[in-house]
Amino acid sequence: MSADALPDLTTYDAVLFDLDGVLTPTAEVHMHAWQTMFQELFEDWSITPAYTERDYFDYLDGKKRYDGVASLLRSRDVEVPWGEPSDPPTADTVCGIGNRKNAFFERVLRDEGIAPYPGSLELLDRLAAAGTPVAVVSSSKNAEEVLGVAGIRERFPVVMDGVIAERDNLASKPAPDVFVEAARMLGVDPASSAAVEDALSGVRSAAAGGFALVVGVDRGVGAQVLFDAGAHVVVEDLAELLPAVGTGIRPSVDPDEQARA
Repeated sequence: MSADALPDLTTYDAVLFDLDGVLTPTAEVHMHAWQTMFQELFEDWSITPAYTERDYFDYLDGKKRYDGVASLLRSRDVEVPWGEPSDPPTADTVCGIGNRKNAFFERVLRDEGIAPYPGSLELLDRLAAAGTPVAVVSSSKNAEEVLGVAGIRERFPVVMDGVIAERDNLASKPAPDVFVEAARMLGVDPASSAAVEDALSGVRSAAAGGFALVVGVDRGVGAQVLFDAGAHVVVEDLAELLPAVGTGIRPSVDPDEQARA
């Protein structure tokens, strides 16, 4: 697939979007919150090696909050009790540590607000004009709040978030469960729908769910690793897909013909 033959997303039955890092720049807030919290925790507990930015992409990005905590701690051979979602942020449990990070995230969101990426907003406008159904598939329990603060909640009839995933015991990304369930809620078949993700775990989730097209958004993780995770196309911003809208291009996906815009 050449870069001048990028897909027209309006030719798919639906487009399912991750939220943080795809629709809104909240991934940066999440990244900062995780870094601040884990650097302090690692220092207090004398955990080595030190927390790095790579840890965010490898163990936290795209996963449900508590799964991410457990995954990162396991990478350092650290095991703590799981605890309960009601654990206070001071608790030395997986849930308590996750809640500690979330308190920071909520404070930043409340104090500074958030706005959608302009390119993402324009793409949503084009999809709405074409009548293409859309949904949000996010591991975050803050998805509803983020969508509301960003002023785009009403655009999505289906929001599959961390709250629903926990309630229904759906496995975290990279398992396909949340993407497949969101497609079911929207009434579409993954095999004729597109998914848009910036996280490695999210790209793997959509690919495992059998989506006809998986678009990777490279916000820093790296284009090649997104391809390796299962993305068919990689862009740095969704604005790069705007010229394709209305062209009718729906390429036959071939792993050997992946394209970066």
